[in-house]
Amino acid sequence: MADRLAKAQYFEASYRVRTGDVDQQMRVRLDGTARYLQDIANDNIEATDFHDSDPFWIVRRTVIDVIEPVTWPATVTLQRWCGALSTRWTNMRVRITAEHETNRFNPEMRPPGLIETQAFWINVNDQGMPSRITDEAFEKLAEMTDEHRLRWKTMHPAPLPDDDGTDRVHVLRSTDFDPFKHLNNAAYWEAVEDELIDHPDLVGRRHRAIIEYLRPVTPGAQMTLRRRRVGDELLMWLIVDDQVAATVSVTAAV
Repeated sequence: MADRLAKAQYFEASYRVRTGDVDQQMRVRLDGTARYLQDIANDNIEATDFHDSDPFWIVRRTVIDVIEPVTWPATVTLQRWCGALSTRWTNMRVRITAEHETNRFNPEMRPPGLIETQAFWINVNDQGMPSRITDEAFEKLAEMTDEHRLRWKTMHPAPLPDDDGTDRVHVLRSTDFDPFKHLNNAAYWEAVEDELIDHPDLVGRRHRAIIEYLRPVTPGAQMTLRRRRVGDELLMWLIVDDQVAATVSVTAAV
């Protein structure tokens, strides 16, 4: 991912890693990482005039590069800035670093954690339709990057494969949905983590995880997972009402 420009301002926040964020090996899960990204996005908007001028944003894609895993106990520091934009959407970069600590459950010293992320955010109006970023917000974001002609291009061109009889149901809970009656972004990653239990080699080293959100999932929906392992890559299609609601890839570094 492109580094931050020297001139670029950024928003910074720190959070404690909690046991609810980690797996049985004390690694911060992908859904835990997604919640940190949601938290800093909310905090960033609240700290600016965007909460009045441009309050509504939806995520179209999130890319998570786990370079050095974050584990518990630790404090994570997040830095957020605009990496690219157009008149209706942005690529928001977030760098997550962690200073690890030790305790009686994890007494070994670990290298500092490092996760680089990038999310494609679309500015929408109160009806949920893509909307032009206000001039004031555009000017502020444009100061952080030299890329002002951001275009959308999928990173998951592979079509949905035929059902080979291995699909499984992923049970959605009422707590997975937000106040707008949409499946929370982090809840999608919980389905991914359920699959990664069977693929520990992918997350045991440097890896990249990508999710592209294709259509909203509402309360009462039933989700089916279709997945294929190809070499060092796990591909997943999250299906609702016979349509793909999201696509996911998790790829280990070669």
